[in-house]
Amino acid sequence: MDIDRDLLLLMLRRMWMIRNFELKVMEVHSAGEFAGGAHPYIGEEAVAVGACAALEDTDYIAGNHRSHGHPIAKGGRVDKAMAELYGRVDGYCKGKGGSMHLADYSIGILGESGILGSSVPVAVGAALAASIKGEKFVSLAFFGDGASNQGALHESMNLASVWNLPIIFICENNQYAVTTSYADTVAVEHVSDRASAYNMPGILVDGQDAIAMYEATASAVGRARAGDGPSLIEGLTYRFEEHSLGLGRVRRGEYRTQEEIDNWRKRDPLDILEHNIISQGVATREECDAINAKTVEEVEKATEFARNSPFPEPSDLFDDMWADPIAFP
Repeated sequence: MDIDRDLLLLMLRRMWMIRNFELKVMEVHSAGEFAGGAHPYIGEEAVAVGACAALEDTDYIAGNHRSHGHPIAKGGRVDKAMAELYGRVDGYCKGKGGSMHLADYSIGILGESGILGSSVPVAVGAALAASIKGEKFVSLAFFGDGASNQGALHESMNLASVWNLPIIFICENNQYAVTTSYADTVAVEHVSDRASAYNMPGILVDGQDAIAMYEATASAVGRARAGDGPSLIEGLTYRFEEHSLGLGRVRRGEYRTQEEIDNWRKRDPLDILEHNIISQGVATREECDAINAKTVEEVEKATEFARNSPFPEPSDLFDDMWADPIAFP
């Protein structure tokens, strides 16, 4: 599949934006600049960016607890994302949602959730809305290998297939649910093998390769828009950092080795995409480095934006927490 040069460079830019955003989050969290946990997406950038590159702004996505990569991949603003992590009023949820609840309906970001698998039914609901309204937008749900065992996911996949909904289910199989190995908790070799039980295609993809993720998702999006129903894509990937900031690293040796981490780092998704771009003559090394440098600059500005944004007023605590009563004539 031929991919437009501008799209390839946009994918590279968004992958670098995610990487540099997460590195900055780790830095400021370690310095105590914001409280609470955060789940770094470092190492998995190709899954979200490759998938979202196949979508339009009018298409919807729903993410999970590892929640910064998905909205950035869809085109979300890093300044508003960083402000949300800092708990400031200029954040996506006015400082009330924190790391795991970034949403921007204007570009199809339905939001994320810290409860495993809970955002998948939300994405199915969006796909149902498209079907009922006769619109051509599609919905995409991200979930991890741990959530692949949640009942909500299986109920969602079954219903999506029964109703032939325009949705793509994407499993980010990063090998571990916190510290529990995928191999110890899933009865099939691959999550994508489960697709046959729900009468939908199941595609296994190298999740470190953004181009491969784009091609698989573009095919699934085409099926969905044509009215051919849902698809399941499994991207085999790996998180380079620990499950969550603030949990410490004391258990690393108990569930994975440094050798395993180092071997996966040899397949850094950014290195893979840059190699493809440069080897195909799409851009030079200098142009790729300039894209990286620009995202570093934007993340620094986003961090200053967050630091300078005020905290919410206590009197605003319950604003936006529920809908206003519906007025009937």
